[in-house]
Amino acid sequence: MGRPLRVYLNRTPKYGPWGGGIKTVNKLAEALQAAGHEVVFRLVPDIDVIFCIDPRPNEFGEWYQNFLYYREAFKDVKIIQRVGDLGTHSKPELTELVRLTLPHSDFLIFPSEWAKDWINYDGDNCDVVHNCPVDIFHEHKRSTGLDGDVIKLVTHHWSMNPKKGFDVYGELQNYIDKNDKYKFTYMGRKPEDCQISNHLPPMSAEEVARELPNHHIYITASKEEAGANHVLEAMAAGLPVVFHKDGGSILNYCKDYGLEFTTFEEMMEKIDEISNDYEFYKQKVLSYDKSNDQVVESYLKIISNL
Repeated sequence: MGRPLRVYLNRTPKYGPWGGGIKTVNKLAEALQAAGHEVVFRLVPDIDVIFCIDPRPNEFGEWYQNFLYYREAFKDVKIIQRVGDLGTHSKPELTELVRLTLPHSDFLIFPSEWAKDWINYDGDNCDVVHNCPVDIFHEHKRSTGLDGDVIKLVTHHWSMNPKKGFDVYGELQNYIDKNDKYKFTYMGRKPEDCQISNHLPPMSAEEVARELPNHHIYITASKEEAGANHVLEAMAAGLPVVFHKDGGSILNYCKDYGLEFTTFEEMMEKIDEISNDYEFYKQKVLSYDKSNDQVVESYLKIISNL
């Protein structure tokens, strides 16, 4: 990769029940160090590359405006911006901040085609690098088909934003209460008014990777996701996905590994469609072999080339 670099990441590694974005931070920091580069988490002198995970302030109060001040002092520094959260989940102030920062970054990384189109960016200094799951989610997948008479449905979210689809999950629970053909498990955080009988609290990646293969079909009603990681983890665990047509990046990620829906009634139809030809959909999703290692490798190449 050429000479050793000093690379600043504006998010620090965290371990435990965090979303996919922080898992990428963890692995990127490890990969940079393994390649002989120095990783820093404060704006110290002589940084070669500022890798912006999120333009908002971090725990040290450093945010995108500080990067511009830094570049005035250190002219050679390059800013790479990974455009993750676009503010689509009720954060219009973040949407505006991202729009303001894009022209000032030397290179942009979008997690999906949908994200690039949604923000309406047409510059050439960018690349689309799909998010991918960490390896642990591939390690416990099973090739077995439907076992028993009950179709086991599952989803998991750590965020409680309404756009995650809690209205649909509540409706599904009401449906299941009257129909013993299905069982639904919700993993993660949820609003108190979303009543789900089988609820598992947030857990580590290892625990999620072991739990997901206990189910047959993954469902997600989440909308406008710029880089949805929950569906990637489900596919890596070997589960066909039933997803909302307004899922944003979810369509980019899942179109070959499941079916989309628009209404609750259609969701149940798609669940039955997959159940009735489960072996076909199961084999398709078992071919999904993407890993977060590929994402980090792409990031390392972009850092080196810039």
